[in-house]
Amino acid sequence: MILFLTILEDVLDYEINKFDVASYNIVSKFITDVVTPIAKILTRLGNAETLLFITVVLIACIKDKNTKLAIPINLFCASILNFTLKNIIQRPRPSEFRIIDQSGYSFPSGHSMVSMAFYGFLIYLIFKNIKNKYIKTVSIFILIIIIFMIGLSRIYLGVHYTSDVLGGFLLALSYLTLYTKFFKNICNKN
Repeated sequence: MILFLTILEDVLDYEINKFDVASYNIVSKFITDVVTPIAKILTRLGNAETLLFITVVLIACIKDKNTKLAIPINLFCASILNFTLKNIIQRPRPSEFRIIDQSGYSFPSGHSMVSMAFYGFLIYLIFKNIKNKYIKTVSIFILIIIIFMIGLSRIYLGVHYTSDVLGGFLLALSYLTLYTKFFKNICNKN
């Protein structure tokens, strides 16, 4: 949370712009006709429609009623938190680098924050519930890569600054700490 607040302060004071431009210059070296469609696919893994679809599939497949409730509640809470903060902070999106169009405010990145909260909670559930070490390790590794690639795709596509993505990740990690404690307490009461 301290790192998130540090980035937020720098965003509000316009002190992070050099970092954002320098990091975009590194990412932009990879812009090609081959990579761009891949980035567009990766960014869709953090879209509301994709996360809602995965939520519905998980609800249909999971037997535990607490977990069935916890997944959509997590998605809803993370989304509301992101929406609220974006509308309070009101940082404009980058305009000079865009490969795709995106409306709304920039900080913190909704794709990065909500994906970290959503897929991060799935990582927690896998860690706690999957007994097979191979399946557990591979599943967690894949989800970590997905989270990272969603954030990177947002920078690549020019709809977020690096600080937006880092801020979204850091805030989601802080949020997840609280949410998983809440979830554990609910499960322990039942």
